[in-house]
Amino acid sequence: MNIKNSLTLLLLLLVVDGFSQEIALLKYSGGGDWYANPTSLPNLIKYSNQTINTKIKSKPVTVEPSSPDLFSYPFVHMTGHGNVVFSDADVLNLRNYMLSGGFLHIDDNYGMDEYIRKEIKKIFPNNDLLEIPSSHAIFQKPFVFSGGLPKIHEHEGKRPQAFGIFVDNRLVLLYTFECDLGDGWEDADVHNDPKEVREKALRMGANIMNYIFNN
Repeated sequence: MNIKNSLTLLLLLLVVDGFSQEIALLKYSGGGDWYANPTSLPNLIKYSNQTINTKIKSKPVTVEPSSPDLFSYPFVHMTGHGNVVFSDADVLNLRNYMLSGGFLHIDDNYGMDEYIRKEIKKIFPNNDLLEIPSSHAIFQKPFVFSGGLPKIHEHEGKRPQAFGIFVDNRLVLLYTFECDLGDGWEDADVHNDPKEVREKALRMGANIMNYIFNN
């Protein structure tokens, strides 16, 4: 290999090694508090980078559902307590985003369920939300959750459930219900969760990251 080719390869390796990806928080309409849990994604990013060797930029960006920028992010997170309304433009863009390889995680922070199910149906009218079995890869690696989605916060005493939209056997949308993963990702003093509860939430978040970057 000559010097020119060696330098080219070295520069390429440096670029690949230094490459970092961005993830995003969805800013939606309807009045729901899309901005809830401000410390959750930064903490999840830090945990994932440290434990499963992802290379995600430390600060997530904010993106609107109809924005063409949506396609720049392999993972988009959505949370809140209340109403959600997707416009026709939002619906089309979100559908195209997920069909093109993007992944949307919706985490009900309690109070979103009755609204978000209607909006998911607008995006995928011919696909049903299916409960994801504990045998699915998202619960198996790198951390094993033999019982499926963990319970982080109690609200109505219901069991935590993970629902998904699958396209060609690929999970493109994850909806976590009666769980509050995002609360578990927040700074320790926000909800005063025990260390083991926060660790459980962060491990499940790392599994989600592992799934989207490897599938």
